[in-house]
Amino acid sequence: MKNISTNEVKDAVLVGAGIVSATLGALLKEFNPDIKMAILEVRSTGAEESSSAWNNAGTGHAGLCELNYTPFIPGQEINLKKAIFTNAQFEVSRSFWSHLVKDGAFKTPSDFINPVPHCSFVQGQANVAFLKQRYEKLRQHPGFDKMVFSDDHQQIKDWAPLVANGRPATEKMALTRVEGGTDVSFSALTHKLLNHLDEQQNIEVGYCEKVEDIKRVGELWEIKSKNVITGKETLIRSRFVFIGAGGAALLLLQKSGIPEGRGVGGFPVSGQWLRCDNPEIVEQHHAKVYGLSTEGLPTVVAPHLDTRIIDGKTSILFGPYAGFTTKFLKKGSYFDAISSVRLDNIESMVSVGIHNLDFIRYLVDQSMQTMEKRMNALHRFYPLARESDWKRQIAGQRVQIIKRDQNGRSILQMGTEVITAQDKSLAALLGASPGASVSVSVMLNLIENCFPEQVKGPWADKIKKIFPAREAELQKNSDLYNKVHAFANETLQLH
Repeated sequence: MKNISTNEVKDAVLVGAGIVSATLGALLKEFNPDIKMAILEVRSTGAEESSSAWNNAGTGHAGLCELNYTPFIPGQEINLKKAIFTNAQFEVSRSFWSHLVKDGAFKTPSDFINPVPHCSFVQGQANVAFLKQRYEKLRQHPGFDKMVFSDDHQQIKDWAPLVANGRPATEKMALTRVEGGTDVSFSALTHKLLNHLDEQQNIEVGYCEKVEDIKRVGELWEIKSKNVITGKETLIRSRFVFIGAGGAALLLLQKSGIPEGRGVGGFPVSGQWLRCDNPEIVEQHHAKVYGLSTEGLPTVVAPHLDTRIIDGKTSILFGPYAGFTTKFLKKGSYFDAISSVRLDNIESMVSVGIHNLDFIRYLVDQSMQTMEKRMNALHRFYPLARESDWKRQIAGQRVQIIKRDQNGRSILQMGTEVITAQDKSLAALLGASPGASVSVSVMLNLIENCFPEQVKGPWADKIKKIFPAREAELQKNSDLYNKVHAFANETLQLH
């Protein structure tokens, strides 16, 4: 870590040291080796909030198993658009990680990414029919052509014994499986990116730096931060600012004063897992098995039983169990939600609260659940689970976006969104999943939007070298997809 210098204007200041900021920093440094950049993080190290390995599912989200990407709506055709697009986005992420491995910046890819099959599991005749139809449609795309389907009990037991054992032979169930799925430790990946950046010239990574204000002064932005240990205040001037501070991004966006941030609110959602470290159980399950969300609830609460590989050790997580809190960060303040209320967003926040009372009650109920109730939910997915093998693991904090849609209605948005100033000098990332998995794709789009002249000019050759194919091509060109996919598998050692 280097001291943050204040006697020169930065080309970019990135607020937050999670996976998204680290990815943006690494991309900018690749495209412009002479860039002067600072990264400011309030914690003592990076990836302490949403990017922490225990604070997210660690799924390399590629649309292979996530049934909420292809929702089942009776009487309607299955919409594959989000699954196929997310698959292409994740392929773009793999291209960048492969470049860093090939270039020698990263050693030992298994430190952060490992092969773990991705499965979708459903019960009941109607859901089995839906899963089979989804499988038949998806496998026509190269990203899904290795997907297999079975409604045979014995085959499902072979693929996911914890899920299948203990069920009656008459139960209707089915499972799809893609052997080429991945588990990603986004905290390990973030640390690799930050360490790589910290070794470069003109890059300063400052920890324990709390950004207190972001203000436009003439042609530059002034970023005021305070060291939470020493109390020392620092004022940095920059041509460009990115706010990638997780749940705190909304509050900092509001402080920037850009008109594009007006009217936006935040709805905090906390999370919990059940965690099993018992080797006897862990060895029986090598997969990420995703199910359907409970009817009437947002698809983000779909249950899944996940193999996790963190710091070289394998565990199983089940969840997510949601929770309710007014904090915007896991280590934040209970006054965060109140502090985000403004005259321009109070109507939207109240409206969303009124129209989502069932969801709020669900969150409160989840927060107050006993271990017995949590085990009941696990038993529906893993019938023979023993309470003595599981413990509660507190997950990360998410702030869902509250905004007005094109018809002027206030909505609770369960995805991610980049809000950019009109002059492209400031951008902020708000929202949640699948941000980590598709962070490279999202940050490439941000760079193309905020630095259009450089992207079309001096950066163009480097971008094409690192990314031989982008999302649009990957969705349409099977030969190109297979070539890019095979290269990443080889480089990242995912065979």
